[in-house]
Amino acid sequence: MGVRIYKPTSAGRRNMSVSTFEEITKKRPEPGLIEPLRKKAGRNNQGRITVRHRGGGHKRFYRIIDFKRNKFGIPAKVQAIEYDPNRSARIALLAYADGEKRYIIAPLGLKVGDTVMSGPDAEIRVGNALPISAIPLGTQIHNIELEIGRGGVLVRSAGTAAQLMAKEGDYATVRMPSGEMRMIHVRCMATIGQVGNVDHQNIRIGKAGRSRWLGRRPRVRGAAMNPRDHPHGGGEGRAPRGMSTPKTKWGKPARGVKTRHNPRFDRFIVRRRK
Repeated sequence: MGVRIYKPTSAGRRNMSVSTFEEITKKRPEPGLIEPLRKKAGRNNQGRITVRHRGGGHKRFYRIIDFKRNKFGIPAKVQAIEYDPNRSARIALLAYADGEKRYIIAPLGLKVGDTVMSGPDAEIRVGNALPISAIPLGTQIHNIELEIGRGGVLVRSAGTAAQLMAKEGDYATVRMPSGEMRMIHVRCMATIGQVGNVDHQNIRIGKAGRSRWLGRRPRVRGAAMNPRDHPHGGGEGRAPRGMSTPKTKWGKPARGVKTRHNPRFDRFIVRRRK
């Protein structure tokens, strides 16, 4: 895993870098593990735009990832490490001893030919998935469940890892990549190791067109608008915001203001990331 930096042969190339893809061993996805991905362009089920600045981009197939890791006690051999256009991490193709194939998120250090397993009796080895109750304290983990049997929802992006800090009763304390300390039930599953493709954060897009390939449309700064279009707009020349906090287009606080409020889950947060 490395980053390739281009020579400045043009303005777009000058600040561009890409992944070397040296860990990729297979170009085409497994036919039985893909499904069509219809474009939504930031719209909800009513057709209203709920996420702005989305649309276009290259066609993709969705790779069906096994976030649950619920084939207990059956060893699987890593057949390939593949690129996934839908996420920052790489994915690994597993071939189980019973003939089934599944994709998982590829952790750092997992190679073709390695054997992985899931279940309470699995070894503490990179790529193995176990209940948190069976994982030693201090271990780095990823793909963590929040609800028993639902499948991993936390710590899935490239280069991330959480750390198991303590266990008490039915709950374990986990330090998230953001620094937040959170309680998670010990029967929830987690995968050993750090997510691979750690150089993803060092890649520079380089030009506007490459953002368009990813389905990201242009975003206009509020300070460049007129006063009627944005709270930051207007003024002679470059003007300060003229208010205590930055605002969204609709006048709501944009930064530094807590917007999260969910009493059902707030009680599981031991320490906030701030």
